[in-house]
Amino acid sequence: MIDHELDLASVREATDRLIAAAASWDNATTAEPSRLPGWTRGHVLAHVSRNADALVNVLQGRPMYADAATRDADIERDADRPLDVHLADLRETADRFQAAGDEPADWNRTVELRNGVTDSASRIPFRRWVEVALHHVDLGVGYELEDLPEEFVRREIDFLTERFSGNASVPPTRVLAEDGSGSWTTGSAEGSAVTVSGSPAELLGWLAGRRDGSALKTEGGSLPELPPL
Repeated sequence: MIDHELDLASVREATDRLIAAAASWDNATTAEPSRLPGWTRGHVLAHVSRNADALVNVLQGRPMYADAATRDADIERDADRPLDVHLADLRETADRFQAAGDEPADWNRTVELRNGVTDSASRIPFRRWVEVALHHVDLGVGYELEDLPEEFVRREIDFLTERFSGNASVPPTRVLAEDGSGSWTTGSAEGSAVTVSGSPAELLGWLAGRRDGSALKTEGGSLPELPPL
């Protein structure tokens, strides 16, 4: 069962961890490439800040972004700012998100995100946790998938395997954590099944497009190619 209050607390912890890491940089470090193609670390920080505002919009019944072009332009506009401006923005937008989460609300209501995607309001704090945690890894500053909380890794694997479930471009796939922490099914309901196994961190990396899956084992076929997120 989703507990949005616990997830809000996890968001705060993850945000504080990211900000503490970034606070040790200088402006030159901020301008260096991140692990995301074409994005500097400044782009990643700008996206994390703008995503907080976007999810406040969702919680308060407004469109997440005005449109895709505006979303992208806002990230480009903010990417090259000095580190201290990024840090202030991260703190201020985190506070706004937490305040929106503290407002009395029907957490069972359906809300709309980008591209017509809908979800329960109760899952928005977890979606924010995903943004903060995975983009912290994307910064390439020593925080890795293996450092993510076990609960987060399991729940994000739950989320991503659910997302690819029924996708005709993905063969029937069993995803198996070698440490015994979980097994999942995803992909199409038709065709020969493939079993993909490995550590939870490596499974998450593959599902989230952060690793190429070369550290995983497959049985019954080759490693499925997943559509972009």
